[in-house]
Amino acid sequence: MNSRGVCAVTGSNGYVGSCIKGFLTNRGWDILEVTRQPKPGTRSAAFQLGAEVAPRTFEGVDALVHCAYDFKPVRWDDIHAVNVNGTAKLFEAARTAGVKHLVCISSISAYQGCKSLYGKAKLEIERIALAHDALTLRPGLVYGTDAGGMFGKLTQQVRASSVIPLIGNGSQVQFLLHHEDLSSFVARHVEGETRGTPRVLTAANEQPWPFKKLLSAIARGLDKKIHFVPLPWRLVWAGLKAAELVGLSLNFRSDSVVSLVHQNPAPDFSRNSEVGLVCRPFAA
Repeated sequence: MNSRGVCAVTGSNGYVGSCIKGFLTNRGWDILEVTRQPKPGTRSAAFQLGAEVAPRTFEGVDALVHCAYDFKPVRWDDIHAVNVNGTAKLFEAARTAGVKHLVCISSISAYQGCKSLYGKAKLEIERIALAHDALTLRPGLVYGTDAGGMFGKLTQQVRASSVIPLIGNGSQVQFLLHHEDLSSFVARHVEGETRGTPRVLTAANEQPWPFKKLLSAIARGLDKKIHFVPLPWRLVWAGLKAAELVGLSLNFRSDSVVSLVHQNPAPDFSRNSEVGLVCRPFAA
């Protein structure tokens, strides 16, 4: 198979980044993994969000898909310095090197008036992406076979225990996205097939899934019965925040609780079908 070109992918060791990397590889792209820990024998370049990025990193690169996000910082100043300023340095280097197609993987948690630090950081990152004429996608909760990320953590939790803590009454709405639908649209863009596409798109199926209903669906898929223990969200947030302040590393972050409770009340899916962003309905 002849190569379609070289696509650099940041965050390729994460769930979403690895899915996009694999999809593009199967379509004939050569992948440059831009990562903190380049693996011997792979086509890779050392990169750390927040650090300086030399344009020569992207010599001969045709496209860049930016999936990386560093969750270690918990203070806004640190989040901004690493993730927001780091993205600016990345895109500036890519454009200086002449990279044709840029894609920024944002989040459905990013919207005007969002409450979480993660959402606010992604909103700032989107502004940088738009300034560099990058396609920005706001994925919902990404799932698929052997899912990782947040969906994978939820699945592990249901698999590990029949008693599931529930934040509030579990009515918080989620919108879901299969990783193949995300990867397919990214591939179309870097292959030049999405001219005229709006620069910001919400990537998810339009069917809302209340959090409790989603967990129940995951349990049915695992053929497992579960029982919910409702907890006040502010109590959960306070406990996680206290753990973070003393340096404990947990699977779930306090800011994730804020994102869950304060999701975008009206995500915009209006242009998706027009531009061919098709997101299948979720089935456990």
